[in-house]
Amino acid sequence: MARVQVTIDGNEAAAYIAYKTNEVAAIYPITPSSPMGELADAWSAAGIRNLWGSVPTVVAMQSEGGAAGAVHGALQTGSLTTTFTASQGLLLMIPNMYKIAGELTSTVFQIAARSLAAQGLSIFGDHSDVMAARGTGWGMLFANSVQEVMDISLIAQAATLEARVPFLHIFDGFRTSHEVAKIEQLADEDIRAMIDDDLVRAHRARALNPEKPVMRGTAQNPDVYFQARESANPFYVATPEIVQQLMDKFAALVGRQYHLFDYVGAPDAERVIVVMGSGAEAVHETVDWMLARGEKVGMVKVRLFRPFSVQHFVRALPATTKAIAVLDRTKEPGAAGEPLYQDVLTALAEGAMQGWSPFAQFPRVIGGRYGLSSKEFTPAMTMGIFDELKKAQPKNHFTIGINDDVTHTSLDYDPAFSTEPKEVVRALFWGLGSDGTVGANKNSIKIIGEETDNYAQGYFVYDSKKSGARTVSHLRFGPRPIHSTYLIQKANFIGVHQFGFLERYDVLGEAEVGAVLLLNVPYPVDEVWSYLPRVVQQKIIDRNIKVYVIDAYAVAAEQGMAGRINTVMQTCFFAISGVLPREEAIEKIKESIKKTYGKRGEAIVRRNYAAVDATLANLFEMKVPDAVTSTLELPPAVPADAPAFVQDVTAMMIKGEGDFLPVSAMPVDGTYPTGTTQWEKRNIALEVPVWDPDVCIQCGKCVYVCPHAVIRSKLVEPELLADAPEGFLTADSRWREFPDLQYTLQVAVEDCTGCQLCVEVCPAKNKAAVGRKAINMEDQLPLREQGVRTWDFFTKLPETQHVDTLKWNNVKNVQLLQPLFEFSGACAGCGETPYLKLISQLYGERSVIANATGCSSIYGGNLPTTPWSVNPEGRGPAWSNSLFEDNAEFGLGMRVTLDKQNEYARELVERLRDVIGNELADTLLNADQSDESGIAAQRVRVEQLQQVLRGVDRPEALDLLSLADKLMRKDVWIIGGDGWAYDIGYGGLDHVLASGRNVNIVVLDTEVYSNTGGQASKATPLGAVAKFAAGGKTTPKKDLAKMAMNYGYVYVARIAMGASDAQTLRAIQEAESYDGPSVIIAYSHCIAHGINMAKGMDQQKLAVDSGYWPLYRYDPRLREAGKNPFQLDSKAPKIRFRDYALNESRYRMLMQSDPETSEALLAQAEVMIARNWKELEYLAAEPA
Repeated sequence: MARVQVTIDGNEAAAYIAYKTNEVAAIYPITPSSPMGELADAWSAAGIRNLWGSVPTVVAMQSEGGAAGAVHGALQTGSLTTTFTASQGLLLMIPNMYKIAGELTSTVFQIAARSLAAQGLSIFGDHSDVMAARGTGWGMLFANSVQEVMDISLIAQAATLEARVPFLHIFDGFRTSHEVAKIEQLADEDIRAMIDDDLVRAHRARALNPEKPVMRGTAQNPDVYFQARESANPFYVATPEIVQQLMDKFAALVGRQYHLFDYVGAPDAERVIVVMGSGAEAVHETVDWMLARGEKVGMVKVRLFRPFSVQHFVRALPATTKAIAVLDRTKEPGAAGEPLYQDVLTALAEGAMQGWSPFAQFPRVIGGRYGLSSKEFTPAMTMGIFDELKKAQPKNHFTIGINDDVTHTSLDYDPAFSTEPKEVVRALFWGLGSDGTVGANKNSIKIIGEETDNYAQGYFVYDSKKSGARTVSHLRFGPRPIHSTYLIQKANFIGVHQFGFLERYDVLGEAEVGAVLLLNVPYPVDEVWSYLPRVVQQKIIDRNIKVYVIDAYAVAAEQGMAGRINTVMQTCFFAISGVLPREEAIEKIKESIKKTYGKRGEAIVRRNYAAVDATLANLFEMKVPDAVTSTLELPPAVPADAPAFVQDVTAMMIKGEGDFLPVSAMPVDGTYPTGTTQWEKRNIALEVPVWDPDVCIQCGKCVYVCPHAVIRSKLVEPELLADAPEGFLTADSRWREFPDLQYTLQVAVEDCTGCQLCVEVCPAKNKAAVGRKAINMEDQLPLREQGVRTWDFFTKLPETQHVDTLKWNNVKNVQLLQPLFEFSGACAGCGETPYLKLISQLYGERSVIANATGCSSIYGGNLPTTPWSVNPEGRGPAWSNSLFEDNAEFGLGMRVTLDKQNEYARELVERLRDVIGNELADTLLNADQSDESGIAAQRVRVEQLQQVLRGVDRPEALDLLSLADKLMRKDVWIIGGDGWAYDIGYGGLDHVLASGRNVNIVVLDTEVYSNTGGQASKATPLGAVAKFAAGGKTTPKKDLAKMAMNYGYVYVARIAMGASDAQTLRAIQEAESYDGPSVIIAYSHCIAHGINMAKGMDQQKLAVDSGYWPLYRYDPRLREAGKNPFQLDSKAPKIRFRDYALNESRYRMLMQSDPETSEALLAQAEVMIARNWKELEYLAAEPA
């Protein structure tokens, strides 16, 4: 039977089978498994049917624990049910997994295996999560490639029905889940042939049913629990043979044969590697290369890891085997060895002890770790392991791919070794997150895979920063299936979509001789050579690289697509590579544009078409001179005055060379310095703001809204400006308190992301030049050199002190405070970060921050650099991230400790009055710290106390010295997004509010799970389209603020900086001053809303003007003063909800795809807004 060839990624391959073979899916987003749930939801919304002609029900849950509970319930009542998860999400499912297995319930969970958060969080792939679940009683089947994901997923589904053992179907996160490859899609006939409907009906027959009631989930006592646990043994004993029989059946149907343990290699091999997951493909490629050269080597691909069949494993090994290396993609600290290693030793030992072992002599067995957190695993490393196995005493418990200079576990290998086939085209594309490079390359792979006879593979390397981070796309295509599960090491095509990368990264490091280089340049073709750094010119000449150039940003801008260069660069690739005839390639590109952007409107499609048509006329081949002419040297990764840790460690990560850092360079407990973003000059903005002091009214709004704290202002003594560099602009102060000072506003041009929010909010218009304001965008490159000098001078000017200067009750004054949150990796125009920056300005030097996993933890605490910073005295926010689900409790724990330490310190002051003196003791214990002056005075007293205690050798004195700073007021801020606060962490948040403790909770409400790609949460509004709500959300937004107000003793505020900057400031200050729990819910516009991010603050105002996002504050202190605690800060709606909503793609998409439903939901939303407004007016009018 001829089957369809498709080009898809591993997530889609798994979701395809899961959707076809299940009736219910309970889903929750977590990277890298989220796309499986998104696809299932989209297919369900589109009415696509499963194997039995029914549309599966997809239910989005509030957490992974909730998803597992829903799955358990659905299974118990007879549905074929699945879920998709990874990492911490899988761990949250473990309690239910024990139950599901204990009840012998058939199901398959699809797992994109991922690292677990330990010393740090990692979203990337290894087997830590699934190994933590190996004791649950679930079968565990591993797939090594995208094709295997589809195949093994079906085998797992068939096996669970027959064996009654639940299965995890496991494939490596990112390396397989996100690899795009051309595969053979299984037909419905294949799936039907593998799934036995009698077994499906048997599954249903075991369901809980009041027509024939039974009981499950009993509480058991010591007399029977043990026996009951052993009663399932026959099912596990039978499972391996069931799986093998189904693999054989699958082979008869499809032609691809799998075994529980697949041996590849010489029949008389002496050295063998045992491995599972995507790393097996790299080992396979290496073994084939070595076999062709007569080496006696082999490998075993472990497919069924649980139940582990000892006899099947040993039989898979050649009897000639003398040395075995077992590779585990996980680490178990303190164990005798990693899991697969221990299983292999057990299997070999049992065979030897029981007398059925085929080996004349027990093989030498060594175990090693590789590939943690998607660390590269290559044929070169495989060769290094095989070389180690030649030794009489090979190193056991080794690592490969790192330099362990501490415990010396690492093996040496030759990184230059390569097995990449010559006939494979290997292309690298360097892009910027959100510039469309990755999306375009995914389309290119699909076009090549589906429109040519070539096999194709695409893999995409991201860091975990938000848009604006570096992306590198690795594309391979050739005449045979591609098994290279590692990054391209020798490229014959390189596209550099950001010219600035030439200064920051070794983009030609992988270029082979004769390669083609495509550059996006801001210069005419005849000037490009002179702007290339000397080292780049040298490599181009030495490697005989052919160079093509285009000003893609100019082409895109001319078509109304400013910043989106993906279509332009994709067209260039096809025009240069010749993989398809040019006309055919352009036709296919336009088809993919229609498919990708059709839902966003015809205008966007037309603009992309126009960009394709305009590209070829602007693409030029650059003549390469015979000699290097450039005097441009690559700048250092960080300035010379950076601290030692930044120079030695951070700089390596910034350069993209973190793989070369030795173990000894790593902090042993995951503790890193703050304030390091100041050293990472990303230079990603094409345009930056320029200040016009003659027009400026010094209102501070541009400083206030800047998401990255790159615009700052100061009031300066005129004499301090004597040595100001050329171009350092100032103006006379407009503060009546400081009329003799000079006002300066400066921009960190190297750190700016070019979002334009500052320009949009600027109220000062230049009456002499239409369209210009006090802040205007201009090209960054000509401004960079001078901007570096002026910014450096600006940062050395004195910071404005909190005490004895101004009142910090208005935006104009607050602009002068130093932000202690700066230059984050957040998206350009981010709606969250201005709130965090403001909090850091007001309270950063005394704040401890508990940050939920999500966008704010990634731009707030993602290596290589961190934006939480320090003031000139070295004080600043102390920040930590625990998990996603427990952040409120994590922050509460911080508050409890600070309160207890303060209590103990006060006790010690009383005990040590004889040392301290009564006067100092009394002032320490009775200090008024309700304002900045009081806190500053207490700091002086604490310093006096510390001076007194130094040298006092008494246990109480030493204790008090260690706790003295706890006598000063400390703030605890609990920060996270709506996915945390409304969904997975709501139970904890509610408990923390109920505790009455003095914590400040800030909910950065983007109304979706922004960090995992924009999935719906309970904060998602009625009528909006989001992932997990593909047909538009049909339920209204959860009203977290009203729920919190019901306690009566919680300070509550809803704010939107773009609608009222003054109310935002007032609410944050009131919340911080309230001695009890406070929660601030902050409207945060987001790239996931589908808006022009430059208009983010305008959109916030429209949300308030429509009545959708009313501004209010609830302050329990007012009731004590005889006043109404509820204060409604915004006015009655003055525009319709749709006038706000239809500015955003998340609402427009539904209007285009399903106008009737969209109209109904918009009308329903407007009714609800009107009703809610009446309720708020009633609350505001209530007597005290």
